[in-house]
Amino acid sequence: MDDDEKGIMYMVLSSVFFALMVGAVKFLGDIPLAEKIFFRNLVGIFFALFMINKNDKNIRANNLNIVLLRSFIGVLGIVSYFYAISQMKMADAVILNKTSPFFVMIFASIFLNEKIKKPQIFSLGFAVVGAILVIKPSFSSEMIPALIALSAGILSGISYTLLRHLRKSDSSETIVLFFCTFSTLSTVPFLFWGNFVIPNLKEAVALFALGIFAVIAQLLVTQAYRFSEAGEVSIYAYTNIVFSALIGLIFFNEMLDSLSILGGSVIITAGFINFYAARMRKSEKAVKSNNVAAKKAAANIS
Repeated sequence: MDDDEKGIMYMVLSSVFFALMVGAVKFLGDIPLAEKIFFRNLVGIFFALFMINKNDKNIRANNLNIVLLRSFIGVLGIVSYFYAISQMKMADAVILNKTSPFFVMIFASIFLNEKIKKPQIFSLGFAVVGAILVIKPSFSSEMIPALIALSAGILSGISYTLLRHLRKSDSSETIVLFFCTFSTLSTVPFLFWGNFVIPNLKEAVALFALGIFAVIAQLLVTQAYRFSEAGEVSIYAYTNIVFSALIGLIFFNEMLDSLSILGGSVIITAGFINFYAARMRKSEKAVKSNNVAAKKAAANIS
């Protein structure tokens, strides 16, 4: 198995564990939202501290304001996502959350001056159509969870854009530690002032599993990007939709309607367009680089 195949394997496995995390959120329907988020990120704190110690990283954030802003946006995103999972079909929530890469394009273009290419414009159009098909616009309260799921995708897009900005100043371990600590502490008041539910044995196991699944999924994503470039494996993250749909069907008897299936297919198609556009740009850069190197070599010979 070569490195690219390993990268794909790790990305698909991460999608399985992200789907299991979503399943745990769905199973914990009677547990308050703040409680789920608290335990999900409490496990993350210990994991981040372990990784910082293992890799001898600095615990201090170099770009504190942006790290805190990313943490705040991340909390809003996870609150929106977990709420949507609890209120609608799992796969529908996951499909709408998978619009985040397209929002990254928009925000990166606005704030990081990254140019949007023509194929990416087409992919954005496909993503919008797919989201509309899944949301099924209506003037009823049933539409609210779908809009919140879409807002989770938007917030994730902002969060990933901020991560791009931070990649040169702060380590991923530091960013994860700040996010998990920020989100854990921000939910504490709601645990004491809200309706804290003492979990039974099954719920306690599910709460712990929720955090473990999230950590394992993140580890697998990290491994995927270690063995292969982001542009080569990112498309396989969309398998999360399939695994979430299967878990929803098997354990929660959730059957997707034809519009959701069509919308999910359109969004996955948009992902493929973006994927191949990125691959073409990479090939063009490689050709230009080789041409420049060849010209320099020819000049040196002459």
